Amino acid sequence: MGQYVLRRLLLMIPTLFGIMLINFLIVQLAPGGPIDLIIEQMMSGSSGALQTRGAGAAMDVGTTTMVDSGTRDAASRGLDPELIAELEAQFGFDKPLHERFGSMIGGYLTLDFGESFYQDRPVIDLIVERLPVSISLGLWSMLLIYLISIPLGIRKAVMDGTRFDAWTSAVIFVGYAVPSFLFAVFLIIMFAGGSYFDWFPLRGLQSDNAHELSLLGRIGDYFWHLALPITSLTIGGFATLTMLTKNSFLEEISKQFVLTARAKGLTERRVLYGHVFRNAMLIVIAGFPAALIGILFTASMLIEVIFSLDGIGLLGFEAIISRDYPIMFGTLFIFTVIGLMLQLVGDVTYTLVDPRIDFEAR
Repeated sequence: MGQYVLRRLLLMIPTLFGIMLINFLIVQLAPGGPIDLIIEQMMSGSSGALQTRGAGAAMDVGTTTMVDSGTRDAASRGLDPELIAELEAQFGFDKPLHERFGSMIGGYLTLDFGESFYQDRPVIDLIVERLPVSISLGLWSMLLIYLISIPLGIRKAVMDGTRFDAWTSAVIFVGYAVPSFLFAVFLIIMFAGGSYFDWFPLRGLQSDNAHELSLLGRIGDYFWHLALPITSLTIGGFATLTMLTKNSFLEEISKQFVLTARAKGLTERRVLYGHVFRNAMLIVIAGFPAALIGILFTASMLIEVIFSLDGIGLLGFEAIISRDYPIMFGTLFIFTVIGLMLQLVGDVTYTLVDPRIDFEAR
């Protein structure tokens, strides 16, 4: 197994390089960019946030990305070509494409993601500052989803066709049909001072006086702030996994080796957890990396917006809107590394659940 893990780790290097290269080239075709936005504000006389923060963005961003195609015809719109050239140099867009990409990858090898165009802070500091929020949402919600879905799916498979199976399927259908952000809005209305009860906070991961609390008080305050966001993600995410677990167990229960085990006089519990469980759980484990990535960086983004939580998903979304390329590619790099590592963890977990699987012999 050690050789397989080593090969997978080495394979991550060209995979990561290819992902970054493809996305880098795609961005070159995307219209607009930071210089275009600044030019538009200059033309309209706006004093918005981009112009204000962009004026102080004279920094070394050679590790970033593209030359804005819109700046090529900026001179035809009455702007001084020297000003355009100065802006391109200011944002690092005066360098050739391959040089910018090479500089970006070289910086990433030392975890140097450059500085944000508009926040005047190193990208790595912004990621480190916001990553705990996304990790808190992702890990706790995934833990609850698996703790609920797997036992419930097994129970539904064992009691297939009964009343328990029918009414739990109705609950699961509601959870599948209603997205997590709508549950979040409902919970706010009900329990966060919206219209009824004011039991839970709506902002951040800790109270303003958290530093004055004891250790147990800080832990309680932390989960008090996370209660509604995690509940929203859990309700919106457990439906698919529950049905996947149920269908996987139903398929295994109907196989010949289960009938043979029962014929030998084994108890139903021994048959279920000693023989069926390993095979049935393989497909559930296979979906774990994608599910966790989806919770961390996709589903949690709207939850972060609704509950005013500054996570990395929201950071990446804001960077796309404002064309803050150092943050865009910095978060993409982090997402990709985490995703590749989780896929490796999923493969290793395969062998723990079913030792008959030998990736090293492949």
